Amino acid sequence: MTNSILPHSALILVDIQPDFMPGGPLACEQADAIVAPVQTILAQDRFAHYVATQDWHPGGHISFASSHSGSKPFDSIALYGHPQVLWPDHCLQGTNGAALHEAIDWNRMNVIVRKGTDPVVDSYSAFCENYNPAGERPLTGLAGWLRDRQVRDVYIGGLARDVCVLWTAQDARAAGFNTFVIWDATAPVTVQTDTNTRKTLLEQGIRIVYSDNLAGTP
Repeated sequence: MTNSILPHSALILVDIQPDFMPGGPLACEQADAIVAPVQTILAQDRFAHYVATQDWHPGGHISFASSHSGSKPFDSIALYGHPQVLWPDHCLQGTNGAALHEAIDWNRMNVIVRKGTDPVVDSYSAFCENYNPAGERPLTGLAGWLRDRQVRDVYIGGLARDVCVLWTAQDARAAGFNTFVIWDATAPVTVQTDTNTRKTLLEQGIRIVYSDNLAGTP
């Protein structure tokens, strides 16, 4: 049976890139397990619009532990008045590790949002960058792009469930979209965060669904 298109909907696939896969410098737990559900979702073609994000850092990015003397990956510092996790060098512009994952068919994408391009500002969300030196979170323009196309419902998959997917979902909800996280199409940096991630999503009115029941409820 052919599934009908979900009206006024968009699928956002966050940072599905080799550097976040097993063997990558910032591997998410069980990240390779999301490839099949994502491919199935794309094959069903149920969404009106499709968006991908791509982490795309210049060398020496401020979020890299290597950019801070005496620091190591996963240390936390204060940056512009807010906590900043320091990451291993990852998704360097133009490298194979920053490419969109080759096992996924990206042809349906209407737009690709590259983020983390500012060397002094980190960027987790598809909608807003992290805090900059002025204490602001600059918009990526995605919310306006979606509104121009009458999108009301946003479905999110990708990496990492506890970081960039979470921030994207929170910002989508704050921007007024009905927001759904496709749980089995995401994977976390560490599964130890899953309980808190799920709690945070539900408390903020973000629904958790699965790839075989995209219109479901928690």
